[in-house]
Amino acid sequence: MLSLDLHPLFRNNRDIELALRQFVFRAHRSGEPVAEIIPGKGTGQLRNRVLAFLGQKHIRKLYDRVKVSEANTGRVLVHFTPR
Repeated sequence: MLSLDLHPLFRNNRDIELALRQFVFRAHRSGEPVAEIIPGKGTGQLRNRVLAFLGQKHIRKLYDRVKVSEANTGRVLVHFTPR
């Protein structure tokens, strides 16, 4: 499973956006069924930013569904349609 940890980038909006964009495109191309984004628990602001990014129309076309892990709310799972 591909994984992206956003902890080192949490203060820089441009770096977060770029990292998310590159990661989602790479995960989509890889053929992996699930990719993990780790925004961390914290206040939930970074998780909400990740979910807003994933909700954009042009990004939404790349994956099947998104799920915030029930066991760990600091983990977002992105499910891709198998090729």
